[in-house]
Amino acid sequence: MSKTFRKGGGHPSDNKLSRADEVERMPLPQTVVIPLSQHIGAPATAVVAKGDRVKVGQLIGEAAGFVSSNVHSSVSGTVLSVDAVPDLGGVRRQAVTIKVEGDEWAEGIDLDGSLRRECTLSPAEIIDKVKEAGVVGMGGAQFPTHVKLSIPQGKRAEYLLINGAECEPYLTSDHRVMLERGEELLAGVKILAKALGVGKSYIGIENNKPDAVAHLRKLAAGDAEVEVIALRARYPQGGEKQLIDAVLGREVPSGGLPIDVGCVVQNVDTALAVYEAVQKNKPLVERVVTVTGKSVERHANLLVRIGTPLQAILDYCGGMPEDTGKVINGGPMMGKAVANLDSVVTKGTSGIVLMRDDEAERRKSGGACIKCAKCVRGCPMGLEPYYLFKLGVRGRLTEMEGYWAADCIECGLCSWVCPANLPLLDYIRLGKVEVMRIMRERKG
Repeated sequence: MSKTFRKGGGHPSDNKLSRADEVERMPLPQTVVIPLSQHIGAPATAVVAKGDRVKVGQLIGEAAGFVSSNVHSSVSGTVLSVDAVPDLGGVRRQAVTIKVEGDEWAEGIDLDGSLRRECTLSPAEIIDKVKEAGVVGMGGAQFPTHVKLSIPQGKRAEYLLINGAECEPYLTSDHRVMLERGEELLAGVKILAKALGVGKSYIGIENNKPDAVAHLRKLAAGDAEVEVIALRARYPQGGEKQLIDAVLGREVPSGGLPIDVGCVVQNVDTALAVYEAVQKNKPLVERVVTVTGKSVERHANLLVRIGTPLQAILDYCGGMPEDTGKVINGGPMMGKAVANLDSVVTKGTSGIVLMRDDEAERRKSGGACIKCAKCVRGCPMGLEPYYLFKLGVRGRLTEMEGYWAADCIECGLCSWVCPANLPLLDYIRLGKVEVMRIMRERKG
């Protein structure tokens, strides 16, 4: 029987339209715009200037602190500018714009494609390699991976969990990586386990991807340190806390982190990026992106260079359908609407989903909560979304801390299940921002 988490959850339609589309390398665009902030924490500091020549994999942004990440050029060419440009949400942020001139890679990067399983580096050396390569969480959070691997004093990692759930509707990039690059992925898992000093790793995959489950089980056969777990298809199974509950039955405490229950969670794409960083000296300069939607001319899973404009990707897949109502960076449940198609793929861009007009239109609100408690039953964190919503509507944001607003993972299930179509998540997010501000001030 497939495992799953205990609290809440739901199952929006899969719509995995591109599940059978093998990963295809997208041609290089004419220019790339590489943001210096593609991670949680301080933006990287530019180390190049207008007119500089760069190669693929060359450092162009240096981490500006422990919780920060290096940024590398994804192309070879000439730096056109280092300036603030609009990001996916329309906010201007520092970025390096590069005119593409060929495809010359920096010295020392191994591009031969051979598999290198054996890692002779120490845990500290692995973490340094990961940091140098600018690897971050590629499931959407973009948390610097070297920080996750640096276990705080007094804590101990017992298990490594690899997140292959890909529970968001439409997205299939993780699925294809597991099928097509399984051996490298497993090598990355072993490297991560060595860095953490753990003896057991689990790869959790939802059972709507039976081919990926079977493939990785076959590759991991005979390895007692790696176990592939089939999970019941249930959103939001890919949340760290939900995955830990499903696989190990451990509950991360309110306000806590996975390491508080002895766990470290990494996305499958991140594990692959760690393998490439450690064994191939390859920085994180490209990733697989799902391009999909019910009216899209050609669904695809594309290997795309970081900094490629979304418009170039859509043009490559046949252009934007006339009935497009919204373009989403990520999946439809937790992704963000794109304000500007000149914005670009970042390290955390797992998909570009084009929603039709009829899908994108917000449902008309019924105006009042009918006290059905569907949002309470659906909440995977065990919260009371209806009450947090009421506090938000009334402007009583500071009171939301006492109702654990900070624990909300913003999965959107409460809004999805609400029969009155209330914008529950909108107001919970508003209150959560205030609650987090109060908590930061309290900590000084």
